[in-house]
Amino acid sequence: MSAGAFALVAVAVFAAACMQASIGFGMGMLAAPVVALVDPTLIPGTLIMSAVVVTLLVVVRERQSLDLGGTGWALVGRVPGTLAGAALLLLLPERGLSLLLAGVVLAGVVMATMGWSPPPLRRNLATAGAASGLLGTATSIGGPPMALVLQSSTGARLRGNMSAFFLVGSLMSIAVLAAAGAIERENTEMFVVLIPVTVLGYVASRFVNRLLDPARLRWLSIGISSVGAVLLIGQQIL
Repeated sequence: MSAGAFALVAVAVFAAACMQASIGFGMGMLAAPVVALVDPTLIPGTLIMSAVVVTLLVVVRERQSLDLGGTGWALVGRVPGTLAGAALLLLLPERGLSLLLAGVVLAGVVMATMGWSPPPLRRNLATAGAASGLLGTATSIGGPPMALVLQSSTGARLRGNMSAFFLVGSLMSIAVLAAAGAIERENTEMFVVLIPVTVLGYVASRFVNRLLDPARLRWLSIGISSVGAVLLIGQQIL
């Protein structure tokens, strides 16, 4: 990977880690389209491992605000979703995976724009957990389904509960992907190199929160994600 390509990946991961630490999700949604444009082999392994770092930091920071009553039901759904996501990853060709990734981002944008808010009932939490597991394992973008059912929470509680779910869920995905042989040495090496960038993104979230309220940060990130998804689709079609 050239220095310029690495710089682009590092900036994407930095911004995505900052978004994840600020609003509770977005690591994959923001970074995945950009990273896939540079090096599709880093998806989903490297981003899922990077998500573990930032979600662990957020869980530790927001531990006083954790309320894991519904997270358990979401994790129940995450198990079959993770297995299905690993199977999908192995079956899809690289081009198909890139188009799926872009489609997931744009679908997340549409849902966020519509403001649909299903109540956090057990059934909805389990369904969202399954969808998050499938999409997160296959594309590294598992945030939108969980964000929909947990959006009634705000601030530290939202960040903490979302991060707790994604911490456990990401570890599930890594274990299944590793067992399936879908995580290669290059994924792990890039993850290690990107750890300082991920941590810096987490640290920067404290300063960004003072400049941008969560709603503005969310819409800014959605805009960037949309552009990345459209460019990715253009790259695959052309």
